[in-house]
Amino acid sequence: MGAKGSKKTAAIVAYENLAAYCPDLVAWPSRWQYEKCDEAPGQKIVACFTPFLQHLLGLNLSRKTLRLHRDNLWLLGGELIRDLWMSPELRKQPIEALVALAVDEEGGPLLSRHESEEEQRSFDSTCRKFHKFLQESLPPGK
Repeated sequence: MGAKGSKKTAAIVAYENLAAYCPDLVAWPSRWQYEKCDEAPGQKIVACFTPFLQHLLGLNLSRKTLRLHRDNLWLLGGELIRDLWMSPELRKQPIEALVALAVDEEGGPLLSRHESEEEQRSFDSTCRKFHKFLQESLPPGK
């Protein structure tokens, strides 16, 4: 096998790293869903989260910190699906807009099932980082 055959592309390495970091990422939509109609929005939420998850992997964070951010994003997705279920009119809006509206410089939504203030603070920290990432990812002029 030549040198070209033994080298992995950056995209393959990024995919493998993400798969190791979030082995159940493709299952998130079905785990969030209340009804079958929640699956498609859940897949779009995962698509919104994926670039951020890959970004986090590139920051050389500790495993514990990476797991915490991953778990908090999972919670955010669940809250977004819950919002769609509670307010069906939100389904008319693009998922990307709902995701962007859910997080800001102060954090994310109040967790519907949070156990402690510490859990909410951790969640808000991830949401702030995600908001910053989204703002920096916007094309100029938006």
